[in-house]
Amino acid sequence: MATFVHLAPAADGARMRQSGIKALGRGRGSGLGDGRGVYLFPVLPSYTLTHQWLRELARRPGPRGLVAVHVRLPDGEPVTVGRYAEREPAETTAAEAVRRIRELGDGALGWEVFLPRAVARAEVRHVRAVRQVAGWRYFPGAHGVTPCVCAGCVVPGEYGSRRLRERRPHPEDGPAPASRVLLARIAGAEARGDTAALREALRWFRLRRRGPVERLASLAGHPDTRVRQGLARAVARWTTPGTDELLRELAGDAVTDVRQTVAEAVAHRRTEAAAALLAGLGRDPSPAVRDAAVEGLVAWGTPETEAVLALLADDPDPSVRTTVALLTEE
Repeated sequence: MATFVHLAPAADGARMRQSGIKALGRGRGSGLGDGRGVYLFPVLPSYTLTHQWLRELARRPGPRGLVAVHVRLPDGEPVTVGRYAEREPAETTAAEAVRRIRELGDGALGWEVFLPRAVARAEVRHVRAVRQVAGWRYFPGAHGVTPCVCAGCVVPGEYGSRRLRERRPHPEDGPAPASRVLLARIAGAEARGDTAALREALRWFRLRRRGPVERLASLAGHPDTRVRQGLARAVARWTTPGTDELLRELAGDAVTDVRQTVAEAVAHRRTEAAAALLAGLGRDPSPAVRDAAVEGLVAWGTPETEAVLALLADDPDPSVRTTVALLTEE
């Protein structure tokens, strides 16, 4: 018999002792189980390795405090084993999974076993209290590594997140400078002919919900294609009156890359003018632009956009047909 541990909220410990462990869907972002089941880890001589997931699981929302539910499975029980988020975990038996992980030693950090079924009452051996400070957080080896403070990694409202952002501000994230500051930078960049600085100022404008459309409209005729693309991205989410008209002007640009950027940028803009704009871009002569417009057309789902999607489903370009098929199927 192979012995494993399952970490669960302390509030559920008594229930699991009496009726076993329910099979649940993937909750850790792991790729080990495609369906429903139970996450486990072998009981090893090392307490730290055995309970390595404690601190990471403790960060998740829900009841505070975890317990270790000890489970015994037949050696031949089918399971999958691998490191978290692994796309193709190994299918093996319970005994073999224990052997593989034991041989890894400290390299077993981040590994787990997935049992593709519920755990029966008779298979639950013990429910034990555990020290809540064992294990790693974020990812194995994270201690001592400088944390990333970009908006994609720092969770707003998480303990210490505000202090972390204040101590290590990320150059790619907001809050954006005031509009007057950005307009001054744009004026200076235009005077110097510095397109890199111009695009950087437009990137900051992209973080705002509203902006001075009338002051930026002249950039729609800028000779640098990348500036016009940056303008489309900057204003695509603005609620300022006049934004739809500016995007319509950019959608008529002679350069395909600019029209394609507009199609991508307005994909989820929720105005009737944006829906009409996407319908027009769905009939663009360039396959790249039509392909870029598909996501927004699918998101809208109005009679007009549905009619354009029906045309694109039989588009002469195979890549457009493939995109329509994939997105409409999802």
